[in-house]
Amino acid sequence: MKAAQQLMKVFVTRRIPQEGLRVLSDSGICIVQQWDSDEPIPKEELLKRIAGAHGLYCMLTDKIDDEVLQAAGSCLKVISTLSVGFDHLSLEEIKKREIRVGYTPDVLTDATAELTVALLLTTSRRLVEATEEVKNGGWTAWKPLWMCGYGLAGSTVGIVGLGRIGLAIAQRLKPFGVKKFLYTGRQPRPEAAAKIQGEYVPLNKLAEESDFIIISCSFNPQTKGMCNSDLFSKMKKTAVFINTSRGAVVNQNDLYQALTTGQIAAAGLDVTVPEPLPTDHPLLSLKNCVILPHIGSATYATRTTMSVLTANNLLAGLKGELMPSELKL
Repeated sequence: MKAAQQLMKVFVTRRIPQEGLRVLSDSGICIVQQWDSDEPIPKEELLKRIAGAHGLYCMLTDKIDDEVLQAAGSCLKVISTLSVGFDHLSLEEIKKREIRVGYTPDVLTDATAELTVALLLTTSRRLVEATEEVKNGGWTAWKPLWMCGYGLAGSTVGIVGLGRIGLAIAQRLKPFGVKKFLYTGRQPRPEAAAKIQGEYVPLNKLAEESDFIIISCSFNPQTKGMCNSDLFSKMKKTAVFINTSRGAVVNQNDLYQALTTGQIAAAGLDVTVPEPLPTDHPLLSLKNCVILPHIGSATYATRTTMSVLTANNLLAGLKGELMPSELKL
């Protein structure tokens, strides 16, 4: 009984891969409580269940704000999120309370880069639209100009944010015969750029010259709404726009106007605001807009690796040890 009282309480906000749960259960230092559902935990339930927790294992969809932190109480020592992004965490409040934060960079780079390439090809070659034509009888005979899209060979690709994922995307696109890579961001990244012979340019120049524009930057006050009517107006009418970073980087009303007026050719999004996107949202009515349900890291191997890393971050924090991946506050 005494040993049980010494175990620390960990609350897991969602159903996760068994491997991650097993790491926590087998650690011998904590009692694991879980919201056993694939759907997000309601806020009122989170407020009740986090009370007295020493560790919180959360998702990108869980808003960990001052109200949640207060409900947790002074026992809470570590928050470990199953994500590379952390804009769902109120970092200032967390820092005040001296709570450590774990996250999962690097492990989802390959999966997200692969998905971005798949989304780019799906959008530029009109695959969703073409599949629908097969199903609805629109496919009658071979026609020289029917279902034509845009190819990568000889193109210029612009990448906004040449970080780990941005570089991985470019490296996967290079064998398609891309002629030139342009990139932009807060500062030049010469070492990364050298791997793809990329040229650092201002955002406006990237918009004007690129055939494909890929958004792979982090979300912050500077990037919020960055992709707006001003940017779209500078793009080629044949340009394809891809976003796999964060939905809030894009002004979706401006994107809708750009797509419906022919200002740009097409767009592919794996992230939106809100998520999920309402089924009656105007963007969903467009044939030249492909929208996915935020599945950038959705491979079995990646999600399993993420779940284990999140668990190991949490346990290290509870034990006062060095985390495998700690967010420095």
